[in-house]
Amino acid sequence: MADKKGIWGTGRRKTATARVKLVKGSGQIKINGKALEEYFPVSSMQSLVNQPLQVTGLEGQLDLNINVRGGGLSGQSGAVRHGISRALCEYDADLRAVLKQSGMLTRDARKKERNKPGQPGARKRFQFSKR
Repeated sequence: MADKKGIWGTGRRKTATARVKLVKGSGQIKINGKALEEYFPVSSMQSLVNQPLQVTGLEGQLDLNINVRGGGLSGQSGAVRHGISRALCEYDADLRAVLKQSGMLTRDARKKERNKPGQPGARKRFQFSKR
């Protein structure tokens, strides 16, 4: 199914956006031109990125070229996971049920709450004084 142009998927988390290009290959993962271990040095983030490939059993069969921007490393790793999952659905429609059941196709919509006017933070209030 995958041709030379590849299959694309877009993932988002917090303020991070990831564009994932999926091509048949040897299992090489490049993020912004760097290896996975170099870009995400924390092992928990690396496993988060590899989750969709492990669940579908396609680890080591597809090359991934990923561009990610915005947010921090935690949001970026979640965006990459979402993008890989969506690209895998384009690659093979039968994988959708497995990915959906494991919750990888759901976009995590949680964002930082905005600061309200006249208050020190989003939830924090100035101390109440009755008199």
